[in-house]
Amino acid sequence: MGMTSDLGTTTVSPHSAPAPSARDWAALAVLTLVVALLAVDSTVLALAVPSLSADLAPNASELLWIGDIYSFVLAGLLVTMGNVADRVGRRRLLLLGSTGFGVSSVLAVFAPSAAALIVVRALLGVSGATIMPSTLSLVRNIFPDARHRATAIAIWSAGTAGGTALGPLVGGLFLERFWWGSVFLINVPVMVLAVATGLWLLPESRNEHGGPVDILSAALSVGAIVPVIYAVKSLAHDGPTIWGLVSLVVGLALGWVFMRRQRVLSTPLIDIGLFARPAFTWAVLISVIAIFSLSGLVYFFSQYLQLVREYSALQAGLAELPGSIAAIAVITVVGRLVTGFGQGRAGAGGLTVTAAGLLALATAESVSGYLALAGALVLIGAGIGVAASVATGAVLGAVPADRSGAASAISETGLELGAALGIAVLGTVQDVGYRLLLEPLAGDAGSALPESVVGASRQSLATLAGAIDRADAAQAEFFLQAQHAFTHAMQATAVVAAAILLFAAVMAWRHVPAGEAAERAAER
Repeated sequence: MGMTSDLGTTTVSPHSAPAPSARDWAALAVLTLVVALLAVDSTVLALAVPSLSADLAPNASELLWIGDIYSFVLAGLLVTMGNVADRVGRRRLLLLGSTGFGVSSVLAVFAPSAAALIVVRALLGVSGATIMPSTLSLVRNIFPDARHRATAIAIWSAGTAGGTALGPLVGGLFLERFWWGSVFLINVPVMVLAVATGLWLLPESRNEHGGPVDILSAALSVGAIVPVIYAVKSLAHDGPTIWGLVSLVVGLALGWVFMRRQRVLSTPLIDIGLFARPAFTWAVLISVIAIFSLSGLVYFFSQYLQLVREYSALQAGLAELPGSIAAIAVITVVGRLVTGFGQGRAGAGGLTVTAAGLLALATAESVSGYLALAGALVLIGAGIGVAASVATGAVLGAVPADRSGAASAISETGLELGAALGIAVLGTVQDVGYRLLLEPLAGDAGSALPESVVGASRQSLATLAGAIDRADAAQAEFFLQAQHAFTHAMQATAVVAAAILLFAAVMAWRHVPAGEAAERAAER
């Protein structure tokens, strides 16, 4: 095995590490299973909203909090939990988090009210924040050799991508037969299996020289991250608002205080010195840019499939599978790409392929039939599978092993922020484009349409779909024009996202070194 399985910490030189054993790969399977479940949980709830709403009768605000509180708490605690894992043991915290996630899932199944479900979703976020940085840092320690780690991280990343794609499918299948709580119940057996096998398979690792976690820094990190995420989500949902602006200012101010405090602490929550490593900084930024570019577009692509192509939720989930399958399939070549081209060039290639896929998607959206869409999704999935794996490997390879938990937490926090910003910014591009294209049509048809229909069209295509009377010829024609406006706006958004990804590709090529170079820099 690459590391011993007792509770002690073993240091292994990455250049003399033996080949991973079957036990190491089995440990990776456990870690991948856990992150796949977390990814499933992030997307499965959306399909349960109609039946959940009928049962618990949440108001509009409660419904938003049911959906958002998980990501708020998760992102806010990632940095803290990554550092806690470094100090108390990553295996120990992972098993505690998995147990907490399973218990919280049972509580969610039987939540008697919307308020209770909000509280339980917050507990799920706490458990998720405990699990995520621990999984990635354990991968770093189980696979100290850069070549084997590249393959391991690709498998780990594929678990995340596959789980995200499976969420709607799993949710759709369960909701066809059971009540809304069943989407949480599926978490329990997986977490029981993870804890049972993790006790046996996972090695313990920690930073033996770390000091206690600074509670004030932990509070400041949560106080900085949560308001910023709230602000960008508020922008995505409601546009610019006074509360969104206040939240952004408060978050940025607390973030400034947090960073100032880290500079004077002997054992900071975030080692600012990590950002002095160009390979680390650029690997994190590239990951953020990649998820930024994709998150907003993927969010609206699901709407496109259901509102323009008029697929059911289950059909939309199935339609998106080629991208996920491609992301999983590339794990077989990521290690060879890193070995042959280096991390920077391999990552740049993945980002370029993803950009090409987005441009292909922009064309395929206006082509009848599914084949063109599937081809574009394959390019996107394959490209992002390579880019995400390489970027994650570059983050871990750029820091010493004893700081892998903190580095993982920074990376995961960046991904959460990137996803939120992507939905907000690219969502705004999508919405503005849709409204600009639709406004002349709404003005021309206004006299022939009910005021409620025209008003609904200016909010979103989803709102219009719920207000339209398809039996009325004028309304049906107007809805068709709105679908075209939505599609053209998505095409423009895809082009913008592709341009951002190409920029990230150039930065990866220039600033992210080859794996071995990064390893040597990390050791210094």
